[in-house]
Amino acid sequence: MRTDTGQLFRLEDYRPTDYLIPETELVFDLHPERTIVRATLVVQRREGVDISQPLILDGDELKLVSLSINGAPLGENGYQATPDRLEITDLPEENRFTLEIVTEINPTANRQLMGLYRSSGVYCTQCEAEGFRRITYFLDRPDVLSVYTVRIEASKQQAPVLLSNGNPVETGDLGPDRHFAVWHDPHPKPSYLFALVAGSLGSISDSFTTRSGRKVDLAIYVEHGKEARALYAMDALKRSMKWDEDAFGREYDLDVFNIVAVSDFNMGAMENKGLNVFNDKYVLADAETATDSDYAGIEAVIAHEYFHNWTGNRITCRDWFQLCLKEGLTVFRDHEFSADQRSRAVKRIAEVKTLKAHQFPEDTGPLAHPVRPRQYREINNFYTATVYEKGSEVVRMIRTILGPELFRKGMDLYFERHDGEAATIEDFIKAFEDAAGLELSQFALWYEQAGTPNLSVSFDYDAAEKTFAIEFEQSLKATPGQNRKKPMHVPIEFGLIGPDGREIVPVSADGMEVTGNVIHLRQRNETVRFTGIEERPVPSLLRGFSAPVTLASELPREDLIFLARHDGDPVGRWQALTKLLTGKLIAGVKRVRGGKAPLIGVDIVGLVGEIVADETLDPAFRALCLTLPGESDIAREMGSNIDPDAVLASRDALVKAIAVAHAKPFAMLYDALVNRGVFSPDAASAGRRALRNSLLDYLSVAEGNPSRAAAQYHASDNMTDRAAALGVLVHRFGGSESAAAALAAFEARFGGDPLVMDKWFSGQATRPGAAALDTVKDLMRHKLFSLDNPNRARALIGAFATANQTGFNRADGEAYRFFTETILKIDRENPQLAARLLTALRSWRSLEPVRREHARAALALIANADKLSTDVKDIVERTLG
Repeated sequence: MRTDTGQLFRLEDYRPTDYLIPETELVFDLHPERTIVRATLVVQRREGVDISQPLILDGDELKLVSLSINGAPLGENGYQATPDRLEITDLPEENRFTLEIVTEINPTANRQLMGLYRSSGVYCTQCEAEGFRRITYFLDRPDVLSVYTVRIEASKQQAPVLLSNGNPVETGDLGPDRHFAVWHDPHPKPSYLFALVAGSLGSISDSFTTRSGRKVDLAIYVEHGKEARALYAMDALKRSMKWDEDAFGREYDLDVFNIVAVSDFNMGAMENKGLNVFNDKYVLADAETATDSDYAGIEAVIAHEYFHNWTGNRITCRDWFQLCLKEGLTVFRDHEFSADQRSRAVKRIAEVKTLKAHQFPEDTGPLAHPVRPRQYREINNFYTATVYEKGSEVVRMIRTILGPELFRKGMDLYFERHDGEAATIEDFIKAFEDAAGLELSQFALWYEQAGTPNLSVSFDYDAAEKTFAIEFEQSLKATPGQNRKKPMHVPIEFGLIGPDGREIVPVSADGMEVTGNVIHLRQRNETVRFTGIEERPVPSLLRGFSAPVTLASELPREDLIFLARHDGDPVGRWQALTKLLTGKLIAGVKRVRGGKAPLIGVDIVGLVGEIVADETLDPAFRALCLTLPGESDIAREMGSNIDPDAVLASRDALVKAIAVAHAKPFAMLYDALVNRGVFSPDAASAGRRALRNSLLDYLSVAEGNPSRAAAQYHASDNMTDRAAALGVLVHRFGGSESAAAALAAFEARFGGDPLVMDKWFSGQATRPGAAALDTVKDLMRHKLFSLDNPNRARALIGAFATANQTGFNRADGEAYRFFTETILKIDRENPQLAARLLTALRSWRSLEPVRREHARAALALIANADKLSTDVKDIVERTLG
């Protein structure tokens, strides 16, 4: 484990390496506890670099066995080696030479799950961001590109499958029990994209013919007996390959494409060139074990990692400060893919919900950072919602500003210019500037300035002049290290809706740049005036959520209700309803804290029922409208002095009011939506199930007993309906015989399937209330629980800390103290996991004073602990500020 070095990396300090490594040959002699790695590196001194400059290579817990240059052993006076660094001073005069490094590593003891590790009998690698240095000494940074040839030697019995990047070259026997395989990747890549997998695995295979007629062999490797559950992932892969050709003109470039699913993995998946390694959560699915959200997640992550082949692999990052160049861009691409595969409006709303739930709090808290950070101490801690989700939104805004045709032209130019290179954000922006003939320097501030811009908006209709004016004021709250913020270029998609619900087309627009249906806000204060407006319109702003901003407008309540009924943009319609519901919920919180019951307006209750009953609307959209803002959403909008118990009470009161008012029509609709055919994961079927399961929760509240949920649980023929019913039983009727029976039945049926049991653990960890802490402690003693498995730790500890506002934020602080002890325990084995779990406390300052002090004390205990990893120390220090 790397403990804190105190080293701070800054973007302005970037400089190219003195040496390059254009060719890398690796030979792995795999043994569980003593693997020998022989690395033969062709090293090239950059032109102009003096011979006296040493070659300094990165390492991490390495044991050096031998070292030679051009075939001759290097004397001890010619180098200095520690487990974390190799400095060679005795270098040849020629600018190009061969360096051979032999290291010994212990894959079984590697519980960090970084570098080469062995888990459940399978050897696996994870090298992003800085894991390759745990395999051999190297220039372990993304701007050092090398062509890799890899030979793997292993036991036939223990590891019949031997995989690495690129194309297979040769296989053969090494005796009765050992064999080898050679792989070659012709495309230069950085070390973080290196991959190796060896073990006993089952597989499914298929093929894809590219648009130029090349046949690509496809395979997905999984644990034996789970092959059939990889079929949906294979289908998603083939659809992704075809979509990337059609949407971006990107064709796959190797003879094979392999995916491996493993159960012990820190991330969701990894885009290693030609050999993607996945957390099996994002590969395995069938109706019996996977929910509709699991299917959608598999489709999205399969696509995301495949799309990295061009946006991340063929064009990689010059340095880790440019991480959003591959991640934000690729998230945008996978969002577009999923939108084309499913309901575009529903997918967009889901993206906005994710952005607001995870990225907006990051932007307003102590962990705020720009989409392109200017500095970091531990790069693993910057795989964040800001880099991924906000990074995607920035790319989306470029398309909004340029339009689809010029955006595609800019992407084509980017691919053409930088294929095979390690690029920067400046390279990316320049491609669009040149393609569109625009100047985007102000827009580039989205990459440089942290925080979520707020737009204050007012309106004025002049009936005599037939004009409608919209005045904007843009503000951006100061964040640590960035106290002076400049105005951003904010593209605002809009519509003007007349009293009859139809769109009004203005004669002209003056005062601001308007292109089509987009207003371009560039200054702190600007006003646009539309002419030719015969009747007062209701403005629909930020359609499609065209920019990641908050919007404070003077629209009266009646206008919001009008938009919720008539806005032609589904995202705008959902936003109007959400704003109404959030306002009602916040008012309820204030009343609860004042010792009063929330006041529930019949207009809001009626509006929800009206939308749910509208058969012209997509069932998935109706399900989203029926889902009230969550407790964390309400807390985020309140901003400070949060009492989670009051928030839950307000939300429960509104749920009950809606449930009671619409019990009869909800019951009729619930019965009408029952699935009578064979399960299908398609979007339409998933939408019907989503609406029916949302209705189940309301009906259970209205009826006040668990019988309906219990009946659905035991009658379900798919995991979506079964898990939804279990959730209602545990969350609404926890402690009842029905809930206990369902939990026992679930465990008896799925106890041998780790992925499914993660749902069982999470469901109990997220049951609201202070008693959840005791449940979590009991579950940690369960025979199926282990902190060593990241999925299981996230399912229990992560779900409790992030998705149980009342249970985690107990007024007595006990949950914080338990969390502190658990984080420190995990940190000793897996610092990356510990640091990511710790971000659950990022919003501690927004709590009411008693809870806030308990949270601060818990963070201080972590900060003062001995031997903290760099990962955790970085997060806790920034969180405490």
